[in-house]
Amino acid sequence: MPSVGNVTEQTAPQGRARRLGMLGAVGAAFFAGAVIGPVIAIPTFQAWAQDGGRAETYRLLNLFGDVFERIRAEYVEPVNDRDVIESAINGMLQGLDPHSSYMNPRSFRDMQVQTRGEFGGLGIEVTQENGYVKVISPIDDTPAARAGVRPGDLITHLNGQSTQGLSLQEAVEQMRGERGSQIRLTIRREGERQPVEISLTRDVIRPQVARFRLEGNDVAYVRLSAFNEQTEAALRRAISTMRQQAGGSLRGLILDLRNNPGGLLDQAVQVADDFLDQGEIVSTRARRSEDAQRWNARSGDIAQGLPMVVLINSGSASASEIVAGALQDHRRAVVMGVKSFGKGSVQTVMPIPGNGAIRLTTARYYTPSGRSIQATGIEPDIEVLATRPDPNAQQRDREADLRRALRNDGERGATAQPQPTPPPLNLPQGLADRVARVPAENAPTFDPTKPETDHQLQQAIQFLRNLASAQSGTPGQPQRRAQR
Repeated sequence: MPSVGNVTEQTAPQGRARRLGMLGAVGAAFFAGAVIGPVIAIPTFQAWAQDGGRAETYRLLNLFGDVFERIRAEYVEPVNDRDVIESAINGMLQGLDPHSSYMNPRSFRDMQVQTRGEFGGLGIEVTQENGYVKVISPIDDTPAARAGVRPGDLITHLNGQSTQGLSLQEAVEQMRGERGSQIRLTIRREGERQPVEISLTRDVIRPQVARFRLEGNDVAYVRLSAFNEQTEAALRRAISTMRQQAGGSLRGLILDLRNNPGGLLDQAVQVADDFLDQGEIVSTRARRSEDAQRWNARSGDIAQGLPMVVLINSGSASASEIVAGALQDHRRAVVMGVKSFGKGSVQTVMPIPGNGAIRLTTARYYTPSGRSIQATGIEPDIEVLATRPDPNAQQRDREADLRRALRNDGERGATAQPQPTPPPLNLPQGLADRVARVPAENAPTFDPTKPETDHQLQQAIQFLRNLASAQSGTPGQPQRRAQR
């Protein structure tokens, strides 16, 4: 993916579509200039200037045209006009925030395929750090995961060529390719003195977005790895299958959103709606108040009131945070783990006919209580660390660490208001205190293939069992008031 966990709308509202038309007109002038020569058609805009603001804008457009022509005429090697213009557009968008970008026609097609839940490549969620490609997480059961690529790895070379100087989009395009073709990654890894060389064979990536199993026949566990067009349907199938397998003995449900970088906004809304009977799920606020939107839950809870734990960590971003925030604010679930990534912005994909699309940050989203988690993240109700604290360990980046990240709007200006907080937990006395915040000193090293080594997961399982035992009523039919 070209950026961290984008919550993406697939169509632009009508007002934005009109603005897109204006952008297309200017872009057409640039492309026309690239073909016909130094005139570039921009100077004629000055005749339209009606005030100082417009005059300055058109002067800057003339500056762009002048620089472009200098590059075409004087650069040491011939340049491709389209490449130069596309780079300029991408630079303009990337200068806004870490998640706005330009997609050429090929990248746009790839994005559309990816959101359908199938794409070609290695299966790595990536971002960019200090000019290198940084792995957020490998997708389950893909060439990258099988080859041992790890979260936090820095990809310094692709087939021996440095990734320094490449945009994130360019690096992603190089990692994609035909099924069966090979690529060699050079990785700089924390704790390794020498670079790690990994050879991978590209494959068609069909990530299994919902992995599930029963823990001891009484706790249902489902992990969502992404939010694409298949996610909500896969979640429903998982819950239904585990209910049949358990035969009425379920005592709780764990929804694991750790290292889930996000995806489609509508899927996040549907997943949250699956567990809520009523109330707001999420709202968005854009630059103009009339573009604000709100999504509400419909009646029906596919978990039928089972107590829930949502697991999050610093790799849980965007759509994952929408789901965790909604279930936390409605007290439908206890959120456990560590603070999430903090990406509280919405990107709208705006197609440019014949020229790909732009991905533009158009709104912030808010949890039902009115929290903006942009650059702050979701704080867990019960903090549980995956490993024992290590002062020398490198901390994973969050949204607030990214260059040009949007600030939380609660921090802006003299009128900034304190953030709302979720309602208090309503748990049996002492239950939260029985959760072990850190693994024991002699705890086994975490192995993703061995659930018993996953400290956060084991604490969530034991918490649900303790909750069921503490509640009155049948274990399989807990009282909902304890979780609402």
